[in-house]
Amino acid sequence: MQVDELNDTNCKTYLLVAGAKAALVDPVRERLDTYRQILGRRGLELTMILETHTHADHLMLSREAKDLLGAPVVMHRESPSPLVDRHVQDGETIFLGAERIEVIHCPGHTPDSVSYRVPGAVLTGDTLLIGGSGRCDFPGGDAGKQYDAVTTRIFALPDDTVVYPAHDYKGKTSSTIGAEKRGNPRFAGKTRDEYIALMAGLGLPFPEKIQQSLQVNQSGFEAAEVHFPLVADIAAMPALAPAEVAARLASAAPPLLLDVREPEEFVGELGHIPGALPVPMDALARRLPKLAGYVDREIVVVCRAGARSASAGAILGQAGFRHVFNLEGGMLAWAGAGLPVAR
Repeated sequence: MQVDELNDTNCKTYLLVAGAKAALVDPVRERLDTYRQILGRRGLELTMILETHTHADHLMLSREAKDLLGAPVVMHRESPSPLVDRHVQDGETIFLGAERIEVIHCPGHTPDSVSYRVPGAVLTGDTLLIGGSGRCDFPGGDAGKQYDAVTTRIFALPDDTVVYPAHDYKGKTSSTIGAEKRGNPRFAGKTRDEYIALMAGLGLPFPEKIQQSLQVNQSGFEAAEVHFPLVADIAAMPALAPAEVAARLASAAPPLLLDVREPEEFVGELGHIPGALPVPMDALARRLPKLAGYVDREIVVVCRAGARSASAGAILGQAGFRHVFNLEGGMLAWAGAGLPVAR
């Protein structure tokens, strides 16, 4: 399988080629025309778009961009986006023509982070960088999980495996597993606790475009008039585990369940919690006046994985709603706990 990097910038997009079949990995929306030109010039059929995680520093593909490329988007099952066409899990195999692509779940930078192993190489997203690793201070980040993923999963690959990261800020294009095991200062000689402390002390500024990029990428919703809540407010949103929500629903004063997924998700694979009120993200701002009667009542906001609902909850908090909670882990966690669903 041929691996080509297309952007020639700090932010990497890769083209995987097997015969006349191709896959784009981590495309940047602003370069859509360039990708289409490359595919056309080389006579390649784009069969899939692989995302290594939900990005915070650039806009991922919109609905319109997906339609122009005409290929399904593939992400881990914990991806919050409603624009994903195929959800994959750890250990799953994807085929590009006759070539195998193995999915390795690597939570830590984000809950949905994956690496894609192809013959002789691995595309590590923002999990393992050349001489570094992706930050873990975004909502859902977990340095301990990232350390485990790198040291027990990625570093278990053969030493000559070529490493292609989603970012590089020092002009490097690739490395190897062996080189990173020996010389990556984030991991070489570091215990798990030392790594967690190191990552907690980085003190990095948030990316310039995080307010727009992260929340648009999580929700699939974008509108010029929307003022998304601060990332700090989203991270501070109180969350309730599925069992706690179920207990409160059975009480004398049950909370309002507000499901902010798309209509097709509400009745789709995961179903919805019985009694939930569907208010998609793109309708939430318009529906706030109709929800005014619940301003003093407990509200539990629900989505697929808990990311969109955290943003929606912060929006409700900005609008004066006083007792808003996020369903921790979203419908994935609710269904995983064996709690009742309706479709």
